[in-house]
Amino acid sequence: MKVGIPKGTRDFSSETVAKRNYIFNIIKHSFENFGFQPIETPSFENSSTLMGKYGEEGDRLIFKILNSGDYLKKVDDNLLTEKNSQKLISKISEKALRYDLTVPFARYVVQHQNDITFPFKRYQIQPVWRADRPQKGRFREFYQCDADVVGSKSLLQEVEFVQLYDTVFGKLGLNGTTIKINNRKILSGIAEVIGASDKLIDFTVALDKLDKIGKEGVVKEMLEKGISEEAIKKVDPLFNFSGSNQDKLNALKEMLSASEEGLQGVDDLCTVVNMIEEVGLSSASLELDVTLARGLNYYTGAIYEVSAPEGVKMGSIGGGGRYDDLTGIFGLKDVSGVGISFGLDRIYLVMEELGLFETVQLPKPKVLFLNFNEEENLLKIKAIKVLRENNIKSELYPDTAASNKQQKKQWKYVTNRAIEFVVIDVDNGVFVLKNMNNGEQTTCSLNELINKVQ
Repeated sequence: MKVGIPKGTRDFSSETVAKRNYIFNIIKHSFENFGFQPIETPSFENSSTLMGKYGEEGDRLIFKILNSGDYLKKVDDNLLTEKNSQKLISKISEKALRYDLTVPFARYVVQHQNDITFPFKRYQIQPVWRADRPQKGRFREFYQCDADVVGSKSLLQEVEFVQLYDTVFGKLGLNGTTIKINNRKILSGIAEVIGASDKLIDFTVALDKLDKIGKEGVVKEMLEKGISEEAIKKVDPLFNFSGSNQDKLNALKEMLSASEEGLQGVDDLCTVVNMIEEVGLSSASLELDVTLARGLNYYTGAIYEVSAPEGVKMGSIGGGGRYDDLTGIFGLKDVSGVGISFGLDRIYLVMEELGLFETVQLPKPKVLFLNFNEEENLLKIKAIKVLRENNIKSELYPDTAASNKQQKKQWKYVTNRAIEFVVIDVDNGVFVLKNMNNGEQTTCSLNELINKVQ
């Protein structure tokens, strides 16, 4: 049997897990420092919960789960002959792996609305799955680290999320990240003034690909989707927007003077940008990007995307936005929400490229008791129990060394795991302790040993 794992998934070594946990812990601590509470949802949801929430492209990337048992038994023979995959899927699959954490969160809010205190600030760190084409920084199974607030329309939340991004990336040492921001109302306003309101989704999906396929590719896709050449000419200034955030806001006010919704989006952005300029950021910069669309159907207001520091070739390492009525899909109307996500796997790759993991160490014992004499093992186990009660990581090498070769194997274990202290021998409550950093060897009582290694 040839062993392997599915494309787009990975095994993680102990070293990799330690580095990932380092990122997790900083993000989690920052979430809680900002007042967010943890929740978890199932890895799979009812298909009806997920389908239709991410746009046509997103729906195609959802992993469907076959019904258990003889799933073809209830399927009509004519449908099997027809070979229509979409019709067939609805008959043989009723559940799917979650595509992101936001839609399951909206379902959670509706289902548990009577137990939640609004505004509800939640964070969630769990894996998601997408049937995407694997490439650098893009996997089929990956973790998302989300923070959301539901039950408040205040723009102060948008300001806080910019600060949260700045805080996390600063603590990770990722100085120089760019937090790009836009507003879906501005995109709706642009579509309105160029006469393409009926093509809003096609317009935003194509525009969102500007950094991947360039201006020519975006124009070609818009034409293919039925957006007129005249409308595309009107939107041409967007491809070359420049200047400070204030310059861009002023230009947008002029461009969108005939669109009430577009001007509302500009006013919302002005509030956020002005507050951030007053408060300041420590590690990141805030950039208004009018081509930022994030092709998800549920965004209605602010939209975010975070770029890695200059010089690192990587897609976005974070993103999010406001969704004013996502819970309405599940029957709970007028509950506004806004949230952001951290792309753990891409953050990991960026940090590795920049050499930011040098201080991250694998979990290991502070003290290792060598096992040269089986008769001493009970005394060592009792001592280890006391050390652990004093929060000193300790372990006993499991196999007794009956020869010099086996003793050398234990010393090699010490070296490979870079263990700081080694107990070589125990006799009548006296421990022979060796400091592996300086080679010093001493005899001491258990209390003295504790003091030496703490």
